[in-house]
Amino acid sequence: MAEKVVLAYSGGLDTSAAIRWIKEEHGMDVIAVTADVGAEKDLEAVRKKALKVGAVKALVMDMRETFVNQFVFPALQADAIYQGVYPLATALSRPLIARLLVDVAHKEGASAVSHGCTGKGNDQVRFDVTTAALGPDLKVIAPARDWGMTREQTIAYAKKHRIPVPVTVASPYSIDVNLWGRSVECGVLEDPWAEPPEEVYAWTVSPQKAPKEPLYVEIGFERGIPIALNKKKLGGVALIQELHKLAGKHGVGRIDHIEDRLVGIKSREIYEAPAGTVLFAAHKALEAMTLSKEQLRFKQTVAAEYASLIYNGLWFSSFHQDLMAYVQSTQRHVTGTVRVKLFKGTCTVVGRKSSYSLYQHKLATYDVGDQFDQSAAPGFIQIWGLPVRVQSQVQPDTKDI
Repeated sequence: MAEKVVLAYSGGLDTSAAIRWIKEEHGMDVIAVTADVGAEKDLEAVRKKALKVGAVKALVMDMRETFVNQFVFPALQADAIYQGVYPLATALSRPLIARLLVDVAHKEGASAVSHGCTGKGNDQVRFDVTTAALGPDLKVIAPARDWGMTREQTIAYAKKHRIPVPVTVASPYSIDVNLWGRSVECGVLEDPWAEPPEEVYAWTVSPQKAPKEPLYVEIGFERGIPIALNKKKLGGVALIQELHKLAGKHGVGRIDHIEDRLVGIKSREIYEAPAGTVLFAAHKALEAMTLSKEQLRFKQTVAAEYASLIYNGLWFSSFHQDLMAYVQSTQRHVTGTVRVKLFKGTCTVVGRKSSYSLYQHKLATYDVGDQFDQSAAPGFIQIWGLPVRVQSQVQPDTKDI
């Protein structure tokens, strides 16, 4: 009996070719696993395609709620945005899919898991490291990393073996889609001087063609989790989907980024994240109102570390557990409502309110009702400026800096 390998199957070029290649090169039976994380595909057609191409078994699993509640929203609470730009859509789905591969492999008695990642991308790290953490007994087979074929050669291989693929040399984009966002690379996008053609976008209209009137939306949060849109309570999946439509219609959520990959190279990526763009802006605005200065200062450091660990494939690590403990503590009072203005590709926070707000009108106002004790200011400044005054007296050269 042949050994079994569990393949993360998307139905695309690399994973479709991988089914045939694994059989030829390793003599293993392939079990194809497709995780539904909101890729907007006909998943039954994907399952049937896997069987047609040569998989001995094909599974489709609905992981949308798990993806949002266990991966997306924790990252939102952490304000995890890689290099201040990328909302980590693809990066967040990989540890979930890898965990699923390990679970299925153990259940099916497989000796290996497989993915369609190349040897110069980040996803290979995310899959391999997660497998090492959760299934160290399993081997990892990465056909696209091992076979040494160019994209054109992979297309030719697929055609030779009559494997239907949605990619051509004329339209070579590599696209990954899930509930949190779209990621697009390859083709003309590899020239960082070239403006992205409109055809690479699917969720957002061009800002020039967006409505002439702005749209205002209200987002309700509870402990840092979005729970309502325009005063209507929604589950996480429905809220993200609805916000994608509203923000995308106004051209919000387009990202053109030169990013630093974990493997040491820079790459040009196009992202669409309408809901993520709005939710991150709203969440940060609510935190600015409900967290202290010290909490916000340290949380910025945690956010950067959190984003990096997600990007670098370290979701299932003790480091993540440690950072998450701090993040969850900070979210205890991040409850309230934020009003956002969507207009011609921009997302602007224009209102926020919370019963836990640290903003106190009676202390901030310059009008009637001001309760700030201004008479305390001179003494405070005297103490605050004491070190500067002493140093300038004994080290006068500091004045020339």
